[in-house]
Amino acid sequence: MKVLVADDSATSRQMLRSVLAKWGYEVVLAENGAEAWDILADADPPPMAILDWVMPHLSGPEVCRRVRDTHREPYTYILLLTSKNTKGETVEGLEAGADDYIVKPFDQHELQVRLRAGKRIIDLQMDLLEAREELRERANKDLLTMLPNRSAIWTVLRQEISRCHRDNRTVGVILLDIDHFKRINDSYGHFAGDTVLRETAMRLRSNMRPYDQVGRYGGEEFLVVLPNCDLEQASHQAERMRQRLEETCISLEGIEITISASFGVTVSDGSEKDPDVFVRVADEALYRAKATGRNCVSRLTLEESTHWHPC
Repeated sequence: MKVLVADDSATSRQMLRSVLAKWGYEVVLAENGAEAWDILADADPPPMAILDWVMPHLSGPEVCRRVRDTHREPYTYILLLTSKNTKGETVEGLEAGADDYIVKPFDQHELQVRLRAGKRIIDLQMDLLEAREELRERANKDLLTMLPNRSAIWTVLRQEISRCHRDNRTVGVILLDIDHFKRINDSYGHFAGDTVLRETAMRLRSNMRPYDQVGRYGGEEFLVVLPNCDLEQASHQAERMRQRLEETCISLEGIEITISASFGVTVSDGSEKDPDVFVRVADEALYRAKATGRNCVSRLTLEESTHWHPC
């Protein structure tokens, strides 16, 4: 684990570096408070810091206050080195944001034990952050297909529409529906249906640009967001996806299942900022694709749609 040692005494810095290195820590040195603050304000600061109380430019408690005022994650565990051993000064250091303190001259074993306690806190916090990130990922993912779920892909669409309004760009929107999905479930069971959904997700993802996004919109529907695509380009991409889905059957316990889908395509040029409008227009285009025999692409502009009523 990386530890910052900030002390204006070169002798003290070198002694601490030698001791900490012997205990397996990677040591970063600072010779004054301003330098310590620059290191702790970096994008990847050491998770632990040992700060001398009295330093040029910024004192140890002042560095503590600055670190705590940022409310950054992950947490930085701070231990103050001080020659002061009165109750008032101890309280001052802890109120500034220090987690612990040790009085100079100190016993090396005491320092080692205090650092171990700090490391336990840092390790626990990292576990909590990882658990929170996992929960966030699960909250935004469809666990069957591992695509963004309805809420997450909706957020992507809203952000892209806002971006195209701001930057005078276009964004393509595709809504697709697996053809006769209920028939697959009824004929082969829900396990087969789940397999079809997962395979559909995989084929869609494999046929997209790195910055395109696809999410499971609900049931057998998928929503695709194509930044910087006009209607012609979005329609071409939808046709590529359609061909990719139907080109190979799924083999499942000796059964060959053909996948096909119907696609509705529209595009935003920034004139309309409500994402719900584009989904409804894409859904109208999807309805037309189904009405003309399924397994095809239908496209619709806002002006052609019955769902758009400009102010």
